[in-house]
Amino acid sequence: MRLKSLILGAVCAVALTSPAFAQSLTAITGGRVLTGTSVIENGTVVIQNGRVVSVGTGAAPVGARIIDARGKVVSPGFVAVDSGLGGSEISSVSGSDDLSNGANTISASFDVSYGLDPWSFTLPVARLGGITRAIVVPTHAGGGGGGHVHDDSDFAGVGHGGLQSPGLFAGQAAIIHLAAGTDILVKPRVAMVAPFGEAGAGIAGGARGAQFTQFKETLAEVRLYARNRGAYDRAGLRDLSLSRADLEALIPVANGTLPLIVTVRRAADIQQVLRLAREEGVKIILDGAEEAWLVADQIAAANVPVLLNPLSNLPGNLETRAARMQNAVVLDAAGVVIAIKGNEGSVHRVRETRYNAGNAVSHGLPYQSAIEAITVNPARIFGMAGQFGELRAGAAADVVIWSGDPLEPLSNAETIFIGGAEQAPTSRQFLLRDRYASGGEGAMPPAYTR
Repeated sequence: MRLKSLILGAVCAVALTSPAFAQSLTAITGGRVLTGTSVIENGTVVIQNGRVVSVGTGAAPVGARIIDARGKVVSPGFVAVDSGLGGSEISSVSGSDDLSNGANTISASFDVSYGLDPWSFTLPVARLGGITRAIVVPTHAGGGGGGHVHDDSDFAGVGHGGLQSPGLFAGQAAIIHLAAGTDILVKPRVAMVAPFGEAGAGIAGGARGAQFTQFKETLAEVRLYARNRGAYDRAGLRDLSLSRADLEALIPVANGTLPLIVTVRRAADIQQVLRLAREEGVKIILDGAEEAWLVADQIAAANVPVLLNPLSNLPGNLETRAARMQNAVVLDAAGVVIAIKGNEGSVHRVRETRYNAGNAVSHGLPYQSAIEAITVNPARIFGMAGQFGELRAGAAADVVIWSGDPLEPLSNAETIFIGGAEQAPTSRQFLLRDRYASGGEGAMPPAYTR
């Protein structure tokens, strides 16, 4: 009977995420609806064909499946930024970590989307924390994205084949959804990633000025290559410090169409990165930025968004001397678009994203700003505004019904839709708990159960 129950449970889980189920007309009624940009009391959210049909206070459509959310909170699915979900299982086990690359012929062209694992054990756990989409980034020196942080003690120079070694760029980020299934990729190559500050200086030769010089020279080479592809093919162009794959990958960065996620911490480095972006016409996103509050007005004036962890408040080194819990508060008040990150690489602890948002509220961030920082803002930052992270007509039906305030740790995600498909409320941890909690099937070898 135990085995039969497990099989039936698996069948139900598949049924809940099947295309046919996703097509059904569903109305979530009576809840407190957080749309991502506003609040609707006693609201009705209607979804069909994987999209939100309507959000308001009207009655449910005739023939719709009704989900009673009275006394509960309905929100968009949360979006994890600077994450390693689907790309890293155990960061210390190299064979299960596809977020890092050490080849000097592939740096900027490194594309994490090719290493994504839809069956990763980390995805259901994150989903139970209300995470329905994620921005997956490669790991790099000084960064927190996905897995372990690389050692930045190796200085740059001419490596094998006359190419940069190590490269200034860590690779390209991708967007995923967390629905059960065999294809989680939403969009590849949504941003380039590069460390600056102390980590970037370590890569470039030991000094910050060396990295900026090398970065500008690299962009000059990329633009030279873009203007002279024919000469490059005929070997009629001078030797360049990047491989052809890396040069191609950096063209959209050089022309300002692909954003560059810049990991940077101290205020002085942030100022110099803003200057570099102006001089080179590069579109940037600041990541980390623990001292950003000191130059919040400059960041706002440059219209540069920030990915941050509001819990970073200790001066762990000379780059974070002025780290404080009010970083998010000051940036938001200055008009900077912020996105709140999870903890420790946003893989195994990405579900704590909502806790971090709640902590930011407890230190002065307006509640609505905190909700935006984990829903609509990540979508806006990565060019997906209106497509997810918001309950509005036409957006992906990523909807979570909570037992209470989603920023309260004791609240639970009771019902989760991703792309209109309801997700099974379980994870490997829950399955193992249920299997062994009462000596059930599989708890002991058959010979010991007679």
